[in-house]
Amino acid sequence: MAPPLSRRFLLRAAALAATAPAISHTATGRAAAAVQEAQAVTAVPTAWSVQPFALDDVALRPGIFADKRQLMLDHARGYDVNRLLQVFRANAGLATGGAVAPGGWEGLDGEANGNLRGHYTGHFLTMLAQAYAGTGEQVFTDRIGTMIGALTEVRAALRGDPAVLSVAGRFGTAAENVRGSYRYVDLPAAVLGGAPAITLSAWVKPTHDANWARVFDFGDNNTRYLYLTARNANGVPRFAVTTGGPGGEQGLDGTAALPLGRWSHLAVTIGGGTGTLYVNGSAVARNTAMTLTPAALGTLANNWLGRSNFAADPVFAGAYDEFNVWSRALSAAEITELQGARAAEVSAGRGDLASYAFDETSGGTFADASGRGLAATLRRTWGGPSHPGFLAAYPETQFIDLESRTTSDYTKVWAPYYTAHKILRGVLDAYLATEDARALDLASGMCDWMYSRLSKLPEATLQRMWGLFSSGEFGGIVEAVCDLHSITGKAEHLALARLFDLDRLIDSCAADTDILDGLHANQHIPIFTGYLRLYDATGEARYLDAARNFWGMVVPHRMYGIGGTSTAEFWKARGVIAGTISDTDAETCCAYNMLKLSRTLFFHEQRPQYMDYYERALYNQVLGSKQDKADAEKPLVTYFIGLTPGHVRDYTPKQGTTCCEGTGMESATKYQDSVYFKAADGSALYVNLYSPSQLIWADEGVTVTQTTSFPREQGTTLTFGGAVSAFALRLRVPSWATDGFRVTVNGSAVSGTPVPGSYFTVSRTWRNGDTVKISMPFRLRVEKALDDRSLQSLFYGPINLVGRNSATSHLQLGLYRNAGLSGNLLPSLTPVSGKPLHFTLGGTEFAPFFEGTEDPTHAYFRRSEPRVILGNSDSGVTNPAKADGTTLLDEIWAGAPFAGKGALVSRVRSTVNAWVSAGLLGQTDGQTVIRTAQQATYAP
Repeated sequence: MAPPLSRRFLLRAAALAATAPAISHTATGRAAAAVQEAQAVTAVPTAWSVQPFALDDVALRPGIFADKRQLMLDHARGYDVNRLLQVFRANAGLATGGAVAPGGWEGLDGEANGNLRGHYTGHFLTMLAQAYAGTGEQVFTDRIGTMIGALTEVRAALRGDPAVLSVAGRFGTAAENVRGSYRYVDLPAAVLGGAPAITLSAWVKPTHDANWARVFDFGDNNTRYLYLTARNANGVPRFAVTTGGPGGEQGLDGTAALPLGRWSHLAVTIGGGTGTLYVNGSAVARNTAMTLTPAALGTLANNWLGRSNFAADPVFAGAYDEFNVWSRALSAAEITELQGARAAEVSAGRGDLASYAFDETSGGTFADASGRGLAATLRRTWGGPSHPGFLAAYPETQFIDLESRTTSDYTKVWAPYYTAHKILRGVLDAYLATEDARALDLASGMCDWMYSRLSKLPEATLQRMWGLFSSGEFGGIVEAVCDLHSITGKAEHLALARLFDLDRLIDSCAADTDILDGLHANQHIPIFTGYLRLYDATGEARYLDAARNFWGMVVPHRMYGIGGTSTAEFWKARGVIAGTISDTDAETCCAYNMLKLSRTLFFHEQRPQYMDYYERALYNQVLGSKQDKADAEKPLVTYFIGLTPGHVRDYTPKQGTTCCEGTGMESATKYQDSVYFKAADGSALYVNLYSPSQLIWADEGVTVTQTTSFPREQGTTLTFGGAVSAFALRLRVPSWATDGFRVTVNGSAVSGTPVPGSYFTVSRTWRNGDTVKISMPFRLRVEKALDDRSLQSLFYGPINLVGRNSATSHLQLGLYRNAGLSGNLLPSLTPVSGKPLHFTLGGTEFAPFFEGTEDPTHAYFRRSEPRVILGNSDSGVTNPAKADGTTLLDEIWAGAPFAGKGALVSRVRSTVNAWVSAGLLGQTDGQTVIRTAQQATYAP
């Protein structure tokens, strides 16, 4: 998430909006209408009745959040950003400095061919921006500057024609094509000259072991061609010539793989019906029936070094030194001479058909020294960007393919606009944190490019694209574009945001029609945060209605106790919780995006349930998704959180550099973003979360220092400093705070009755030194799965307690045994000495979910109360149940809290009598239960 918008940002936005350039594109349909109507908007939307503070206005103080953040800050300081930039530089054909891409989703060898690469760099930039805002440490802004500078160079390189990347060669200089650059050398059609005999010779230094990457390929199509590959399907060099496609190939196969990172000499001779393949001067294959020569092929259309006439084959990654073509078959002795010197220096001389030394150190053409003037040209397989604002770590081809795609295939197209969002968000956050104009230029250029593509597409095409699973996913791009529009005021940018309207989703949710069953969760959650920003910019109520109703379809109907949602990344039917428990529940990105949506909804409508959810998901899933361990190479964040019995969290998921590790880096550097909000008119300060922190409210000249070890402490203290200021202090009363919420100001109790699930207001003129103390006793409670009341999760205040047990079946636990008169189940547990928030029950230790360990855990347990036990006194009577699963003990304790033992006994008597009358309990057993209740001793 971007840092909230500061006053400095507002001034900058206003100035930029005033000088926004005129509209320069022609668009059709929805895009044209939006451009015509668009107006520059204020940076903080007027629709927000409550506003956030900037990250640098709120400082974390020592506590669990600061501890978790410190681990991520160390990762942010230590990770080599050149590794992240490698895929961008490679795509632009720039030197990568030997950096190794992170791998996983960020590498060409990762899932789906690395089709999501670049996304992680955006996340990393956002993390750095938030880290800088939260700490002020120069190291973070320095790293941002390095990355923004490199991305600016990448975009400049992409804007122009490919330029040679000159490296040290076998004899002098050489031309390198970095893997991921998709570059090749295009030779003139006359290069083979129709020769009846020929020798082709090249010095190559392969850097990747992909099969079928061509050293050269001369052909018209997949039927008529002549090629040499460094590796065939068996990993060895192969030469082939054919006029009848693969089945008619006359070939030569090597005997050993070429070494990577070392120079090798390859040569092929054809003459007199014999073809010979040489590797490093040795003849490794001979074919005495090779009747085909360039003369049989004629003039060919495609004459390439490094590219295949078969589109699926990879582009050659590595360097070329000399490439020569002679109109005769050189002798073995002449081939041997080529091993020690350039062709011009040995008896063979330069190739008479073509000769390229690759001595060039700039430009994109290579001189031919054969005397025939056949200059070669460096090209990209995909041509080049359609717009100068294009910035990505891969070619524009995925964006192009998506426009005609009707089915998803992430090995071909994997969410290109999702990746564009991450990059856009990253460079925009970099600008907001550092005011580096280059970052704003990158962000604005990206949106100009996207608008130039999307505004030309028919409405039906856009709806089809955005409705595709995975391929059409676009993440939070609408929010980012709207945020950019608030800076630039460019009409095209607001128009671009509206081009991502997914009408079926918006209209269904606006009508409160639940269509989430079967949808990919994280593909859709961030869409609604963007739609809220569109509501801010346009005032169209359907955006707000859709977002509000959507939130209510997820919470609580598809929410696990920890606040997470989704199973195997998808949603199932409304109300199915127990039926979706698996090893792949609660994708971490979903929690991240639900937090963003919840806080943005709260800016519009101050419904306490939004912040109740925020606390639940933040203190449980989000904190617990980060391992409590330092690692310079990995952020150590979960992808899924398995909720099956005995599940062990995986903090190094999949192949690495996943979406959830990206959002995890962001989450851990913005823990303070929703602790405090302010009323738009300055009349109120909202305290949403109880977390050790210090707020600087510059507009009021006030500081608020929150001192607490919450949740290890059941309360907090707010100390006011600075100027005298009158405003309402609105304290969130958590929905779980049913044992009281007591507030004092300077030692005196504040009148009023705080209601759980609301805000309690203290209005006064605040002065330096004023102190507010809040006490909110925790109680132990259970939350029951919506579709199976016996499957339950355990909470102590806001904290989910998980059993640490290696069993792979649900623990069977009872909690009524020693329940207190208040209804608190805590007396049934035994505290663990010296370990706050740790308890034992039934021989199992229960600990906070937020502890990022690798212990096997049970987030859910099976409630089992087989006998009626009251005050640790066992009646020996079986605990009967109704058809819906409600037991006698459930009904008894539903009457809590009890004023005293007599009130509890009275409840037992009335409940027993009702069950006896209903035939659910025998008379004798009923009397035994009453007698047990009378004789038992109860905790308060």
